[in-house]
Amino acid sequence: MRLAQSASIWRSRFQVHGADASGGVVFRKKLRRDQVLPFFSGLPRCVVATEACASAHYWARELAAIGHDTRLIPPAYVKPFVKRQKNDMADAEAICEAAQRPTTRFVQGKSAEAQASAVVFRTRDLLVRQRTQLINALRGHLNEFGYVVRQGVGHVGKLVEIVADPSSDVPAEARPVLAVISQSSQALQAQIALLDREIAGRAKADPVAKRLMTIPGVGPVTETALVALAPAASTFRRGRDFAA
Repeated sequence: MRLAQSASIWRSRFQVHGADASGGVVFRKKLRRDQVLPFFSGLPRCVVATEACASAHYWARELAAIGHDTRLIPPAYVKPFVKRQKNDMADAEAICEAAQRPTTRFVQGKSAEAQASAVVFRTRDLLVRQRTQLINALRGHLNEFGYVVRQGVGHVGKLVEIVADPSSDVPAEARPVLAVISQSSQALQAQIALLDREIAGRAKADPVAKRLMTIPGVGPVTETALVALAPAASTFRRGRDFAA
């Protein structure tokens, strides 16, 4: 028997669609989050497919631990099989049909350790975007008072100096507010530097990462991200597929 599970990390309900080897519908059920594992524990070993979305790797590990064959499908491979208006029930049925196609490609499941390794990169990306927003805001406000500074993180110090300089022409009403932006930007920069050191430390400790750094132009951030985020190279037939 093949099963498909349609769910969202933000919801407390899961839609499950069961089908036999010929594609015939066995059941359609809606489960609460706390009912998922007990329900699947009571089923014989089967293929359980779900979209590769938020929390999918967690559920794949949990279902595999109770004996099921779990598969993760990219959402783009599921969309062509949605027969009617998009909803959880239609999505679950589409996942089930996509999982039975011999040409469907599946996403390799990740371990909890692999997902944990990726957190540092997602956090760094978040902080870099926040820092950019603050720098752009600070540059834009100072531009209104006649101070024009070149773009780039390397010129942020000039913006900070202008805000902190009591002799500058920045109005007194704006100075304390701009100081908040300036201090927030500097705090984010310190946190980003801390994460960079963490990434560099992981790069030195990982033999695969150290080998990747021998490639010209590949530094600690790039190679550690490849180790943490990219699927295993063995899942690709050639280097061009990995690049794509």
